Amino acid sequence: MKRKERIKNLLDNQLNDFTMKIVDNSYKHIGHFNFNGKDETHIEILLKKKFNQKIDRLKVHKKINEILKLEFENGLHSLEVKIK
Repeated sequence: MKRKERIKNLLDNQLNDFTMKIVDNSYKHIGHFNFNGKDETHIEILLKKKFNQKIDRLKVHKKINEILKLEFENGLHSLEVKIK
């Protein structure tokens, strides 16, 4: 299973209040330190609230980082989270 799919599965189970889109931006970093852009190392997560409720953005970011701890240990280099 590809990293994007693993991340989506992990987050879908934990972040029920959001719809999400996972984007692989690794191609934008081709050539940086001989990187080939093919290893799904630069991921963007776009979250959209399902309900009109106040959220603690920092808490959401921390939760995502904790959920994806093993991905970071296994090659995830960059994570960008956008919440709308």
